[in-house]
Amino acid sequence: MQKSVRLKSFELVAGDIRDVDVELLHALSISVRWPHRPKDWELFRRAGHGIVAVDGIGRVFGSAMWFPQGDNFATVGLVITTPRAQAQGGGRWLMDQILEQCGNRNLALNATHAAYPLYVSLGFTSEAIVYMRQGEVQQTLPALPTLGGELNELPSDRLTEITALDERAVGTNRARLLALLAKDASIATLSRGGEVVGYSMRREFGRGFVIGPIVAQNAWDAVHLTAVHLKNLEGRFTRVDTRERDGVFAEFLQRSGLGVAETVTTMSKGRRFLNREDKNPWVYGLAGHALN
Repeated sequence: MQKSVRLKSFELVAGDIRDVDVELLHALSISVRWPHRPKDWELFRRAGHGIVAVDGIGRVFGSAMWFPQGDNFATVGLVITTPRAQAQGGGRWLMDQILEQCGNRNLALNATHAAYPLYVSLGFTSEAIVYMRQGEVQQTLPALPTLGGELNELPSDRLTEITALDERAVGTNRARLLALLAKDASIATLSRGGEVVGYSMRREFGRGFVIGPIVAQNAWDAVHLTAVHLKNLEGRFTRVDTRERDGVFAEFLQRSGLGVAETVTTMSKGRRFLNREDKNPWVYGLAGHALN
């Protein structure tokens, strides 16, 4: 794979994303109005692998990352190019190298409107729409449905209580990713009959907080697993990424002050990523745009 590319008047070289000053990555995301803080970039660099497109004097013109989840699956994210590089094919050059690194793994990603045609040309197929809901949490939350179980806080050293549930919902083992997220997260679980049937995480991200993953057996459980975090965030900027377009969960988020700011498209390459089944847990809130 070509490790450098000439884009008209300048040449870009591929470098390991771990070798770049995190402040340069922060500047890159700011240039395209993405909210990632240096601390968020550090988390992503611990969670996955990636490359940056750098010119001869060390300026960063693009990034792309992939996050292994199990042995045969990965998510792709943080694919960012400056307008100058994007217009000259920088995005495709970055993705070609990411696909080479991922080998034969099945892949999933969330495509922005601008990047969607590129991913289609690379063989990705659409599966669902993600509604990126965000805003300042209302001072008074909507009335909650009857709680069917017991809510508890989960210490980060007891993640084994939720990893099997998460694997059933996602279809792949995310134990390593959950451990990384949990280091700076507040975790809630919902139990019935002594069995954990749902969980949620809240952590700082971007302008405020993100709630996700949210894994539950039904929308009513998902509401409670979200509300337990929102009640401590009144007036704070909060984000939930969900594939629920309408219904109980989406309406609760809307009435809590989290309106749809943007949509992206979940796409896959290889096996189908989303396989929702009755009586199985479901991901009501994503871990993050790049992580699914």
